Amino acid sequence: MSDIFKRIQEDKGPLGKYADVAEGYFIFPKLEGALGPRMNFKGKEVIVWSINNYLGLANHSDVRAADAASTSKWGLAYPMGSRMMSGNSDLHDELENELADFEQKEAAVLVNFGYQGIMSAIDCLLTRHDVVVYDAGCHACIVDGVRMHSGKRFAFRHNDVQSLENHLRSASKIVAETKGGILVISEGVFGMRGDQGHLKEIVALKETYNFRLLVDDAHGFGTLGATGMGAGEEQNVQDDIDIYFATFAKSLGSIGAFLAGDREVIKFLKYNMRSQIFAKSLPMPYVEGNLVRLKMLRNMPELKEMLWKNVRFLQKGLLDADFEIGKTNSCVTPVYLKGTVEEAMKLVYDLRENYRIFCSIVVYPVVPKGIILLRLIPSAAHSFQDIEETIEAFKAVAVKLKQNAYKEISELSN
Repeated sequence: MSDIFKRIQEDKGPLGKYADVAEGYFIFPKLEGALGPRMNFKGKEVIVWSINNYLGLANHSDVRAADAASTSKWGLAYPMGSRMMSGNSDLHDELENELADFEQKEAAVLVNFGYQGIMSAIDCLLTRHDVVVYDAGCHACIVDGVRMHSGKRFAFRHNDVQSLENHLRSASKIVAETKGGILVISEGVFGMRGDQGHLKEIVALKETYNFRLLVDDAHGFGTLGATGMGAGEEQNVQDDIDIYFATFAKSLGSIGAFLAGDREVIKFLKYNMRSQIFAKSLPMPYVEGNLVRLKMLRNMPELKEMLWKNVRFLQKGLLDADFEIGKTNSCVTPVYLKGTVEEAMKLVYDLRENYRIFCSIVVYPVVPKGIILLRLIPSAAHSFQDIEETIEAFKAVAVKLKQNAYKEISELSN
């Protein structure tokens, strides 16, 4: 018999093994000061590209005032208990109705957190007789939700519709025997690479195969489409998305998430999602605050316009400087470089300490060995000056990387 604690001590996990040298700097860093494009890190001002604040609402004066007023009125505890038992309110209902109307769906249901909500929804929708087919590039929350499924599951190659169709053929044979159904899961925008899911092509397969489509549009909600409705609007397939999911944590700069779809399906989720039935209701300041944010999204198109001015300026600037940004067609802006994990850490250290640029670093095993991915999340609050300074810094560290300068640095010091 093995001691689970002994195993944990011997194998700390892919990130945990770096804890002693990376915690507090590369992992669990502490940004301080007012939320915005420039914050403080280790006592120095840095330009921040790691905050999901697309529309710049997180520290908007109107949002701050609404949050403060709501907290003063309700406190952080109200309403108490799970929503089903004692934690419902007219404002919860109002927010759901507004979200359904915005997404052009019959109904919507709130969930407390995006990660928890999508996992619980997948678990709720599927039985052991059903088959789930999902994009291999989906976020960890979807992967974890799929892992809870006791039936058959297939992962199709990222944005490869032929791979999806191959799995749909297999899934169709299985459900013909089990009498179950098929759920296909994709994302509106894949948060690491920035490419949109091929929703239009996936929807076209409904003419041949019988399945329902769940789309996680966390990065598309508020940023894509003429009105900000998301990737479904952008690709003109919103009506064909059976269950639409998005969070408030990206565009709205808040907490919480929602699912929208046909009334009976949403009612089923509302009465059967274990993560909501057995969890405290979303506190009133978040509900009221998200109503204010949603209203701003709907009535202030200049926020999205400013966001996209910055996105286009940033991405064009990077391309003009010969950086590789992949196939992004969203706000998410990846920059691909070549180097080792050790070089990546030293490069990022240089960016933060000497160029005052704070961005997320992604290395193996999330991306292939030898690849360094620097992920930039632009917002409406960034300025062209922020972007120009960042591109100049990237050009400088890219030269150092090619000259093997980061191989020569023996150690990092704060």
